[in-house]
Amino acid sequence: MRNNSVRAIALAAALPLVALTACTTTDPSVTETTGAGTGSPAASSPASQDWFDQALYDTQNQQRSATFEGDPEQPYLQYIAGAMTDTSKFAAQGPQKVCFANASISNPWRQTGWITMNQQLKALQGSGVISEMETRDAKDNDNTQIADIDYFIAEGNCGAFVISPNSTAALTQAVERACQTGKPVVVFDRGVETKCATTFIHPIGGFAWGIDTATFLSEKLQSGDKVVALRILPGVDVLEHRWAAAKKIFEEKGIQATDYFTGADPTEIKKIISDELATGDVKGVWMDAGDGAVAALEAFEDAGKPLPVMTGEDEMSFLAKWKQTGIDAMAPVYSNFQWRTPLLALEKIFKGEQIPAEWVLPQEPILVDELDEWLQRNEGMPGGHYAKFGGEDLDGYPEVWQQRQIP
Repeated sequence: MRNNSVRAIALAAALPLVALTACTTTDPSVTETTGAGTGSPAASSPASQDWFDQALYDTQNQQRSATFEGDPEQPYLQYIAGAMTDTSKFAAQGPQKVCFANASISNPWRQTGWITMNQQLKALQGSGVISEMETRDAKDNDNTQIADIDYFIAEGNCGAFVISPNSTAALTQAVERACQTGKPVVVFDRGVETKCATTFIHPIGGFAWGIDTATFLSEKLQSGDKVVALRILPGVDVLEHRWAAAKKIFEEKGIQATDYFTGADPTEIKKIISDELATGDVKGVWMDAGDGAVAALEAFEDAGKPLPVMTGEDEMSFLAKWKQTGIDAMAPVYSNFQWRTPLLALEKIFKGEQIPAEWVLPQEPILVDELDEWLQRNEGMPGGHYAKFGGEDLDGYPEVWQQRQIP
């Protein structure tokens, strides 16, 4: 998930919710995510801790090659086979009101997902599944989101709750209170430290991202080469998991990786890269979220230095820059199409159908031989759009996404 520009990314886990150790801060008294450490070596962050979890690492590594149930043409409905939730008690007659407590729409990844979610909502309203979705935006603040959830509970008019948590530990009790209403609760994006939700929806996870990206860089570089790791902020579980996995692999391969928190600020990113280039060659750039990738490349161009081997993300600005420069790169993906899945899950829940207790979605990076395909499939989309958004079959495509019509 970065100050006003931080992507509120999903908690990436492939184990039961209670096993997820990721909370947004190591200090339980701190409830608001901040960009502490911006522009400084990440080791100096007060939120530094050992986020590595071997069991979770191994599980997500295996799930990178897992077989997913369902139609590959509908990846937002696919899942890894596992425990199912009996939702027969939630079967409902007529359209239901949904209450959505959202962490934020403060960055391009969340904005792209929010657009897709609203187009999916219109489809389900048209088919009589959902009457309305009342949404409260916490603007990246734990306390605000806790109050939002309690507001919905007190209001008493929710047929179901959808919650995209701002952080893990801070939102756990609020999610539990929503569960105690007896209404279905769908958690997606990041998780919480309770198993009470009807389903928890997320792509494979942060360790899988870290394995994909660090393996790619390590295979392209040599022992002793320098990599600059750009991290958006400390203490968010999925981001910490990405770095924990990457750090393990870099250390094993002898790659000299120095990590910095950037707040996803392009100016900070350019400064960090420029300062590192002034001290020697930088052979690679690793990112835990890619919407500052273009700024990093521009810093190399401004300095007249050879462009690095790099991992970014499936944001269109990075894909276009990758194509333009011809760099050696890959685009890890934290599947943006997951924003459709909570509402489609509710469609099944209101019918009383079984759904996965932990709904693990596909998470496949874009490699160089797929770059042209994804650029073509998203032709005309703006730079802040995410290639694997999964909304091509919804009404309003492509204009709504091209125009960034954010509700």
